[in-house]
Amino acid sequence: MLETIMLSESVNEEESLHQDFEALTVSKQLVRSVSQKLRRKNRRGQGEEENKVRGLSLKCLTLYGRGGGCKVGADTSEEFGDPSSRRRSSASEEGKVYKIICGTEDNNFDCFSYGVKEKFWKKSGRKDLELEESVQNSRMHIFLPDDILEMCLVRLPLTSLMNARLVCKKWRHLTTTPRFLQTRREGSHQNPWLFLFGAVKDGYCSGEIHALDVSLDQWHRISADILRGRFMFSIASIQDDIYIVGGCSSLTNFGKVDRSSFKTHKGVLVFSPLTKSWRKVSSMRHARSMPILGISEVSSDFLVIQSHQNRYDRRFPRSRVGGVSDVYEDPHRLSLRRHYRNAFAEDEPSLLPSRKSYKFTRQRSEQSNPKGCKRFVLIAVGGLGSWDEPLDSGEIYDSVSNKWTEIQKLPIDFGVVCAGVVCNGMFYVCSENDKLAAYDIERGFWIVIQTSTFPPRVHEYYPKLVSSNGRLFMLSVSWCEGDGQIGRRNKAVRKLWELDLMYLTWTEVAVHPDAPMDWNPSFVADRNLIFGVEMFKIFGQVLDFFTVCDVSDMEMNWNHISRNHMAHELDASSCMTKTMAVLHL
Repeated sequence: MLETIMLSESVNEEESLHQDFEALTVSKQLVRSVSQKLRRKNRRGQGEEENKVRGLSLKCLTLYGRGGGCKVGADTSEEFGDPSSRRRSSASEEGKVYKIICGTEDNNFDCFSYGVKEKFWKKSGRKDLELEESVQNSRMHIFLPDDILEMCLVRLPLTSLMNARLVCKKWRHLTTTPRFLQTRREGSHQNPWLFLFGAVKDGYCSGEIHALDVSLDQWHRISADILRGRFMFSIASIQDDIYIVGGCSSLTNFGKVDRSSFKTHKGVLVFSPLTKSWRKVSSMRHARSMPILGISEVSSDFLVIQSHQNRYDRRFPRSRVGGVSDVYEDPHRLSLRRHYRNAFAEDEPSLLPSRKSYKFTRQRSEQSNPKGCKRFVLIAVGGLGSWDEPLDSGEIYDSVSNKWTEIQKLPIDFGVVCAGVVCNGMFYVCSENDKLAAYDIERGFWIVIQTSTFPPRVHEYYPKLVSSNGRLFMLSVSWCEGDGQIGRRNKAVRKLWELDLMYLTWTEVAVHPDAPMDWNPSFVADRNLIFGVEMFKIFGQVLDFFTVCDVSDMEMNWNHISRNHMAHELDASSCMTKTMAVLHL
């Protein structure tokens, strides 16, 4: 009996242990299944978050192909670098378990519509790239205030500034405001630029402007259709603008340099290189070609003086003598039209000595000068009239009132004006018969200046006047006596002379290195630099030489800045029609 009881207890213990083991096995399986479900859920959650970030949806119901519906069993092994496997047929191999592509164990198929898979992956990849680029751009893009951006743009060279204006409308607007232009004008981030006008190509006035960046020695072409067909005009620079005054144009052959039948202009154009814009200002009172121009800065309360003068008054002009004076005669015979005009004027009763010598009319500007803005006047003297006759009259243009006013005429025995420049508030002009006169801009009358000895020159070459830092210079061509060597031929050289404004004496200060091959060279001065351009035709080709001289240097040596870079495409007539201006931009 006892044995039976003990046997039954041992059996019960074994059964309980077996049940415990079974329970433990079930619990392990349960734990394993639960953990797998949680793992899948986490993976799904992470995938959905990534898809939300990318802006994509992987739900099969949102994807439809041309075949319609969701094609289960589409093979994607080619997308993942398994080209050996081919697309399996869903009809013949249904129920086969395929490779996991989404990272989950329960998805044994590719849930994409037939024919949409490749488009989807390309589209999603494109969106990923766009998202990455946008994120990178957002990190790299820096939003600068307009003031700081303007300070950065104002320091750019002119060529880079022109390219920066093409970036957006905002940058273009910032770089063309009056404030920006004024800041750039007053700053120290400017370089000299030479602008050459009057180029003739294939017999026609092309209207092109050739610009030279002196600091980089780079040439640029600027199209100017408004100047097409116009020649023999004069130019002058005021701050950042270039004024084109007068000129001619052919009436029979438009665009050609033809003086057989031409029209003389009195219109004035203004070109702004910083904005590449053109505008018209008030026209002159008289049509002129190749007038002598001068630019002068005046005070804000400057009053334009208009003179009504007769021939008798011009017989006794004011004079300033220095040293020994010479007696000159005018060898130039003017046109019959001028002789008739003077003959009629001599018979008029208004020329009696009892009348007043001058009658002045002071005109105040109708517009007030803005505070802090500089005021300039432009003077045009001489030139050729509508009948191709030399003119002895002059006009002055006020940039504030935008009006031209006639000034006192040149002295009667002065001759034809060939050069002029403004120096220390005086407009100095030189005639073809080696006379010098100065127009007092503030007072409004001419002064004949008689120097001790006029620099010797070859009469076929007209002298040129330039002014630099309050100093008056003249360039003239003279013969060199063979340097004192016996048997050596004489040669012509171009010399630079300076006038002592106190004692009215000329002093030779420098010699130009090039032979004077150009009959009509152009010389302009800006600050302490004198720039020159010479063009001539030799051996069937037009050559050009650009030189510069620093007058602040004690030696005053001339240096070449560019040669034979521009004129090889031009005609020989460009040598006579060319004109040059210099700006700091």
